[in-house]
Amino acid sequence: MHDSLQTLRTFVRVAELKSFTQAAASLGIARTQVSTMVQQLEREFGCRLLHRTTRSVSLTIDGQACYQRALTLLADYDDLSESFAQRQQSLTGRLRIDMPLGFARLALLPALQPLLDEHPELQLEISSTDRKVDVVAEGFDAVLRVGSLQQEGVVARHLGDMQQINLVAPSYIERYGEPTQLDQLADHQLVAYVAAFGQACGFDYVSAGEVHEVAMPSRVTVNNSDAYTAACLQGLGLIQTAKLGVQQFIDSGELVAVLAQYPPPPMPMYLIYPHRRHLSSRLRQLSDWLIKLLDGSPGFSAR
Repeated sequence: MHDSLQTLRTFVRVAELKSFTQAAASLGIARTQVSTMVQQLEREFGCRLLHRTTRSVSLTIDGQACYQRALTLLADYDDLSESFAQRQQSLTGRLRIDMPLGFARLALLPALQPLLDEHPELQLEISSTDRKVDVVAEGFDAVLRVGSLQQEGVVARHLGDMQQINLVAPSYIERYGEPTQLDQLADHQLVAYVAAFGQACGFDYVSAGEVHEVAMPSRVTVNNSDAYTAACLQGLGLIQTAKLGVQQFIDSGELVAVLAQYPPPPMPMYLIYPHRRHLSSRLRQLSDWLIKLLDGSPGFSAR
């Protein structure tokens, strides 16, 4: 049974990545072993599941049907298996997750040892990036993200909302003065934070329950949360960011809150995972732990 399940998992990875080589790398096995497993499955089912060329791999009609049924079968098996582990309140096996660098450094890693002590059979692979991640193609069990969702073929659990705040450094105020009204922003500098360079960015605020945007000049653009905060600390411009990552700098006076009457919209936080019929027990426990971890953090409101 386990061999059959592993064969199905291998076929699913080939179908998702459209490559025997990439599937082998993600599974940590030889390419020849992947090819043998798929051929074995095709012999067992008596049909061709994949179109193969020297440059591409794609699903046949039968392969599409097999892929969809395999997803359901594997999800059901994993949920069944994990439900027994959950009875002992134990997380086991490997979880591969990606999250923003600032969140990993400031929130998760400092709180991780008690989780590992409680679940000695748990192994975590933690990737820390701010870029858009393809959950399926890159082989992640889950991805933690804040902000709007723009990825298809995934499911997202809304963990809560991060309150944001407008901040500048004292050195910025010395050079440009403190902005107090929206009509002054044209004479100030914004540190632009974008997922992809070339995108426009403005000053967002909430008024009467609606989000508005004011255009602002920007000479510095970053795509990393740590660089975003660092740029503000150097007096390069105004930022709008979650309290969680900057509370220490507010407390120390290294950053100063401005335009409190024009608060930025809260940023939703999601745990994103590949499309399945339901959330697995392991991911449900992980998301519950994340909510407990964040509950009580500066500016976080759990769902």
